[in-house]
Amino acid sequence: MRANMPTIDALSDRLSSYLSTEQIKLVRRAYFYAEQAHTGQRRRSGEPYIIHPLAVANILADMRLDYQSLMAAMLHDVIEDTGIPKIALAEQFGDVVTELVDGVSKLTYIKFESKEEQQAENFQKMILAMAKDIRVMLVKLADRLHNLRTLGALRPDKRRRIGRETLDIYAPVAHRLGLNSVRVEMEELCFDAMYPMRSSMIRKAVTNARGNRKELVDKISASIRNRLNEENLPSRVLGREKHMFSIYTKMKEQRKSLNEILDVYGFRIVVESVDMCYRVLGAIHNLYKPIPGRFKDYIAIPKTNGYQSLHTTLIGISGVPIEIQIRTEEMDAMANHGIASHWLYKSDTSLEDNTSGSQRAQQWVQNLLELQKSAGSPIEFIEHVKVDLFPDEIYVFSPKGRIFELPKGSTTVDFAYAIHTDVGNSCIACRIDRQLAPLSSKLQNGQTVQIVTAPGAQPNPAWLSFVVTGKARSNIRHFLKNQRRSESVSLGERLLDKALASLNTSIEDILPERTDQLLKETGLEIFEDVLEDIGLGNRMASLVARRLLAANRDTDIDMEAIDDEAPLAIRGTEGLVVSFAKCCSPIPGDPIVGNVSSGRGLVIHTETCKNVKDIRDNPEKCVILSWDKDINSEFSVVLRVYLENRKGIVAELASAITQADANIEGISVEDRDARLSVTQLELSVHGRKHLARAIRRLRTIKGVNKIVRIKNQSKV
Repeated sequence: MRANMPTIDALSDRLSSYLSTEQIKLVRRAYFYAEQAHTGQRRRSGEPYIIHPLAVANILADMRLDYQSLMAAMLHDVIEDTGIPKIALAEQFGDVVTELVDGVSKLTYIKFESKEEQQAENFQKMILAMAKDIRVMLVKLADRLHNLRTLGALRPDKRRRIGRETLDIYAPVAHRLGLNSVRVEMEELCFDAMYPMRSSMIRKAVTNARGNRKELVDKISASIRNRLNEENLPSRVLGREKHMFSIYTKMKEQRKSLNEILDVYGFRIVVESVDMCYRVLGAIHNLYKPIPGRFKDYIAIPKTNGYQSLHTTLIGISGVPIEIQIRTEEMDAMANHGIASHWLYKSDTSLEDNTSGSQRAQQWVQNLLELQKSAGSPIEFIEHVKVDLFPDEIYVFSPKGRIFELPKGSTTVDFAYAIHTDVGNSCIACRIDRQLAPLSSKLQNGQTVQIVTAPGAQPNPAWLSFVVTGKARSNIRHFLKNQRRSESVSLGERLLDKALASLNTSIEDILPERTDQLLKETGLEIFEDVLEDIGLGNRMASLVARRLLAANRDTDIDMEAIDDEAPLAIRGTEGLVVSFAKCCSPIPGDPIVGNVSSGRGLVIHTETCKNVKDIRDNPEKCVILSWDKDINSEFSVVLRVYLENRKGIVAELASAITQADANIEGISVEDRDARLSVTQLELSVHGRKHLARAIRRLRTIKGVNKIVRIKNQSKV
């Protein structure tokens, strides 16, 4: 091996500083086993394969991880790349190490439809393993980091793909677990791999600027040190270097020039105790003027990943902005190494879970497990996880003073789901700082939020357009999916019953062997699946009815016998699978027909609507409907009102509609000329009688010339 290559002896020497001799022996044994297993295998660079597991173990040694993690690092590719079965590994090294290796191993032997699905499935598997033992993710992150360090041997397109995947998932996960040094290195390496030209240009510019800035940095640093010495506050003052990727991101997102970003000077002050952090802050604020609104106390309220520090921005010498972080030595270790800095593993592999970092990490993993349960597919799951990996947080309070951490941009619905899934599902209103506010309101730091719930309330599909947390999004989707199914099954049953009634039979009369035969033909598992397909419009009720009865030789079926003499009654409360067409806006009292639309269920039109003209004579697509006698729902209707232009007439319109107990959902005014204008009103009414009452009220207003109900708009 070349002199610069890592060796097991060098690693053993490093490990002797914190592991016992017996534990180091076990790590060496795992190394020699892996070396034998990978004999003859080489990396793309031409190096022996064993170099990679050894380098991964060295990265974990930097984090001072336990011997089992290091053994797993040595063996992490054995199951995947050498054909040695999991059971053989368990016999040699025990169940704990084997489960770590298995959690990191990819799903090699399963065929996937796409690369994206494979990646999503692999990540999902890793999350489930991580729920049992967080070290799975630490080994994986170290594995990914070394792969990034050796990207040079790969094709440019492959380098870009690995870089994108890392920035999307692994770097944010490292951030979430507080592994800042790993995250920063990942981002820098990915930036070099994806945008080599941009990276090179920014690096040159920063190097040039550094020489020009040195004098000013030294001056600021000296003045800070002098002030802290005067106040008798022992500390370490360090200049903070900006990373290439963070500079590039700021230039891109904030649309700032390179000079603007480099003009901000960063310093870190490390002290002995929390008390001293605040004393140093006071001394610094006396030295330079703080910028209002730029102070953040992450010591009192730590970030989601356990990060703690005081952040402040000041106006320094010559008016240059100075960003300062103040923290203790422990906080500094936590900021760089996250949970790895103090997730100490005992000999029996149990965890000391008394640290805020480990508790937060565990809580996050539990949240991921909840997401996994409600996600329909690995790709949907990974979408929710990506959403949940926002680095910026806001902190809000419950009425009882409990602090909740949420991603930036969170709404009150996100907050409701953060409390509990049931609270989110049944919320109907909210109060922000004791004031009623819309559910879509974006929350700000320090607000107190109260959620109002009601029994029987349900999530609104519109919430999906503004929620930002993965938990809220996945739970809303999960609820709507289940709700849609139950409503589809119910509608499907009514449609099939109607089709069977025209053949003088019913669902109850169908023999079980006939339904079994139908399930075999269709490839569905249960009869409810058939009813759901009917309700969604994917199968025709009449065809299913014929199929259920056609094989019964004792039944003389007239295939033309299915007619629509008994209309299907519509209540208006059928839910997601019954919708009212926007083109004609049918209301109770209008003669109606139903269009069975694939995937949408039943779309209801008026009989005279031009959009159902083509399907009127198609019994497979068209269903004759009637209105149920007891309807309490409200329905939208559009009126066009032609009226004279005079002051206050629109207010009179609104007043007349209110007096008729109707509600205005939308209003628009179009001037035709100096004297005449056309007002379009969207009203919600109970039916035709209610609409007629509202129109009569409108006709009494002086200046109203004509009222027309719009029934045939272009949108469906």
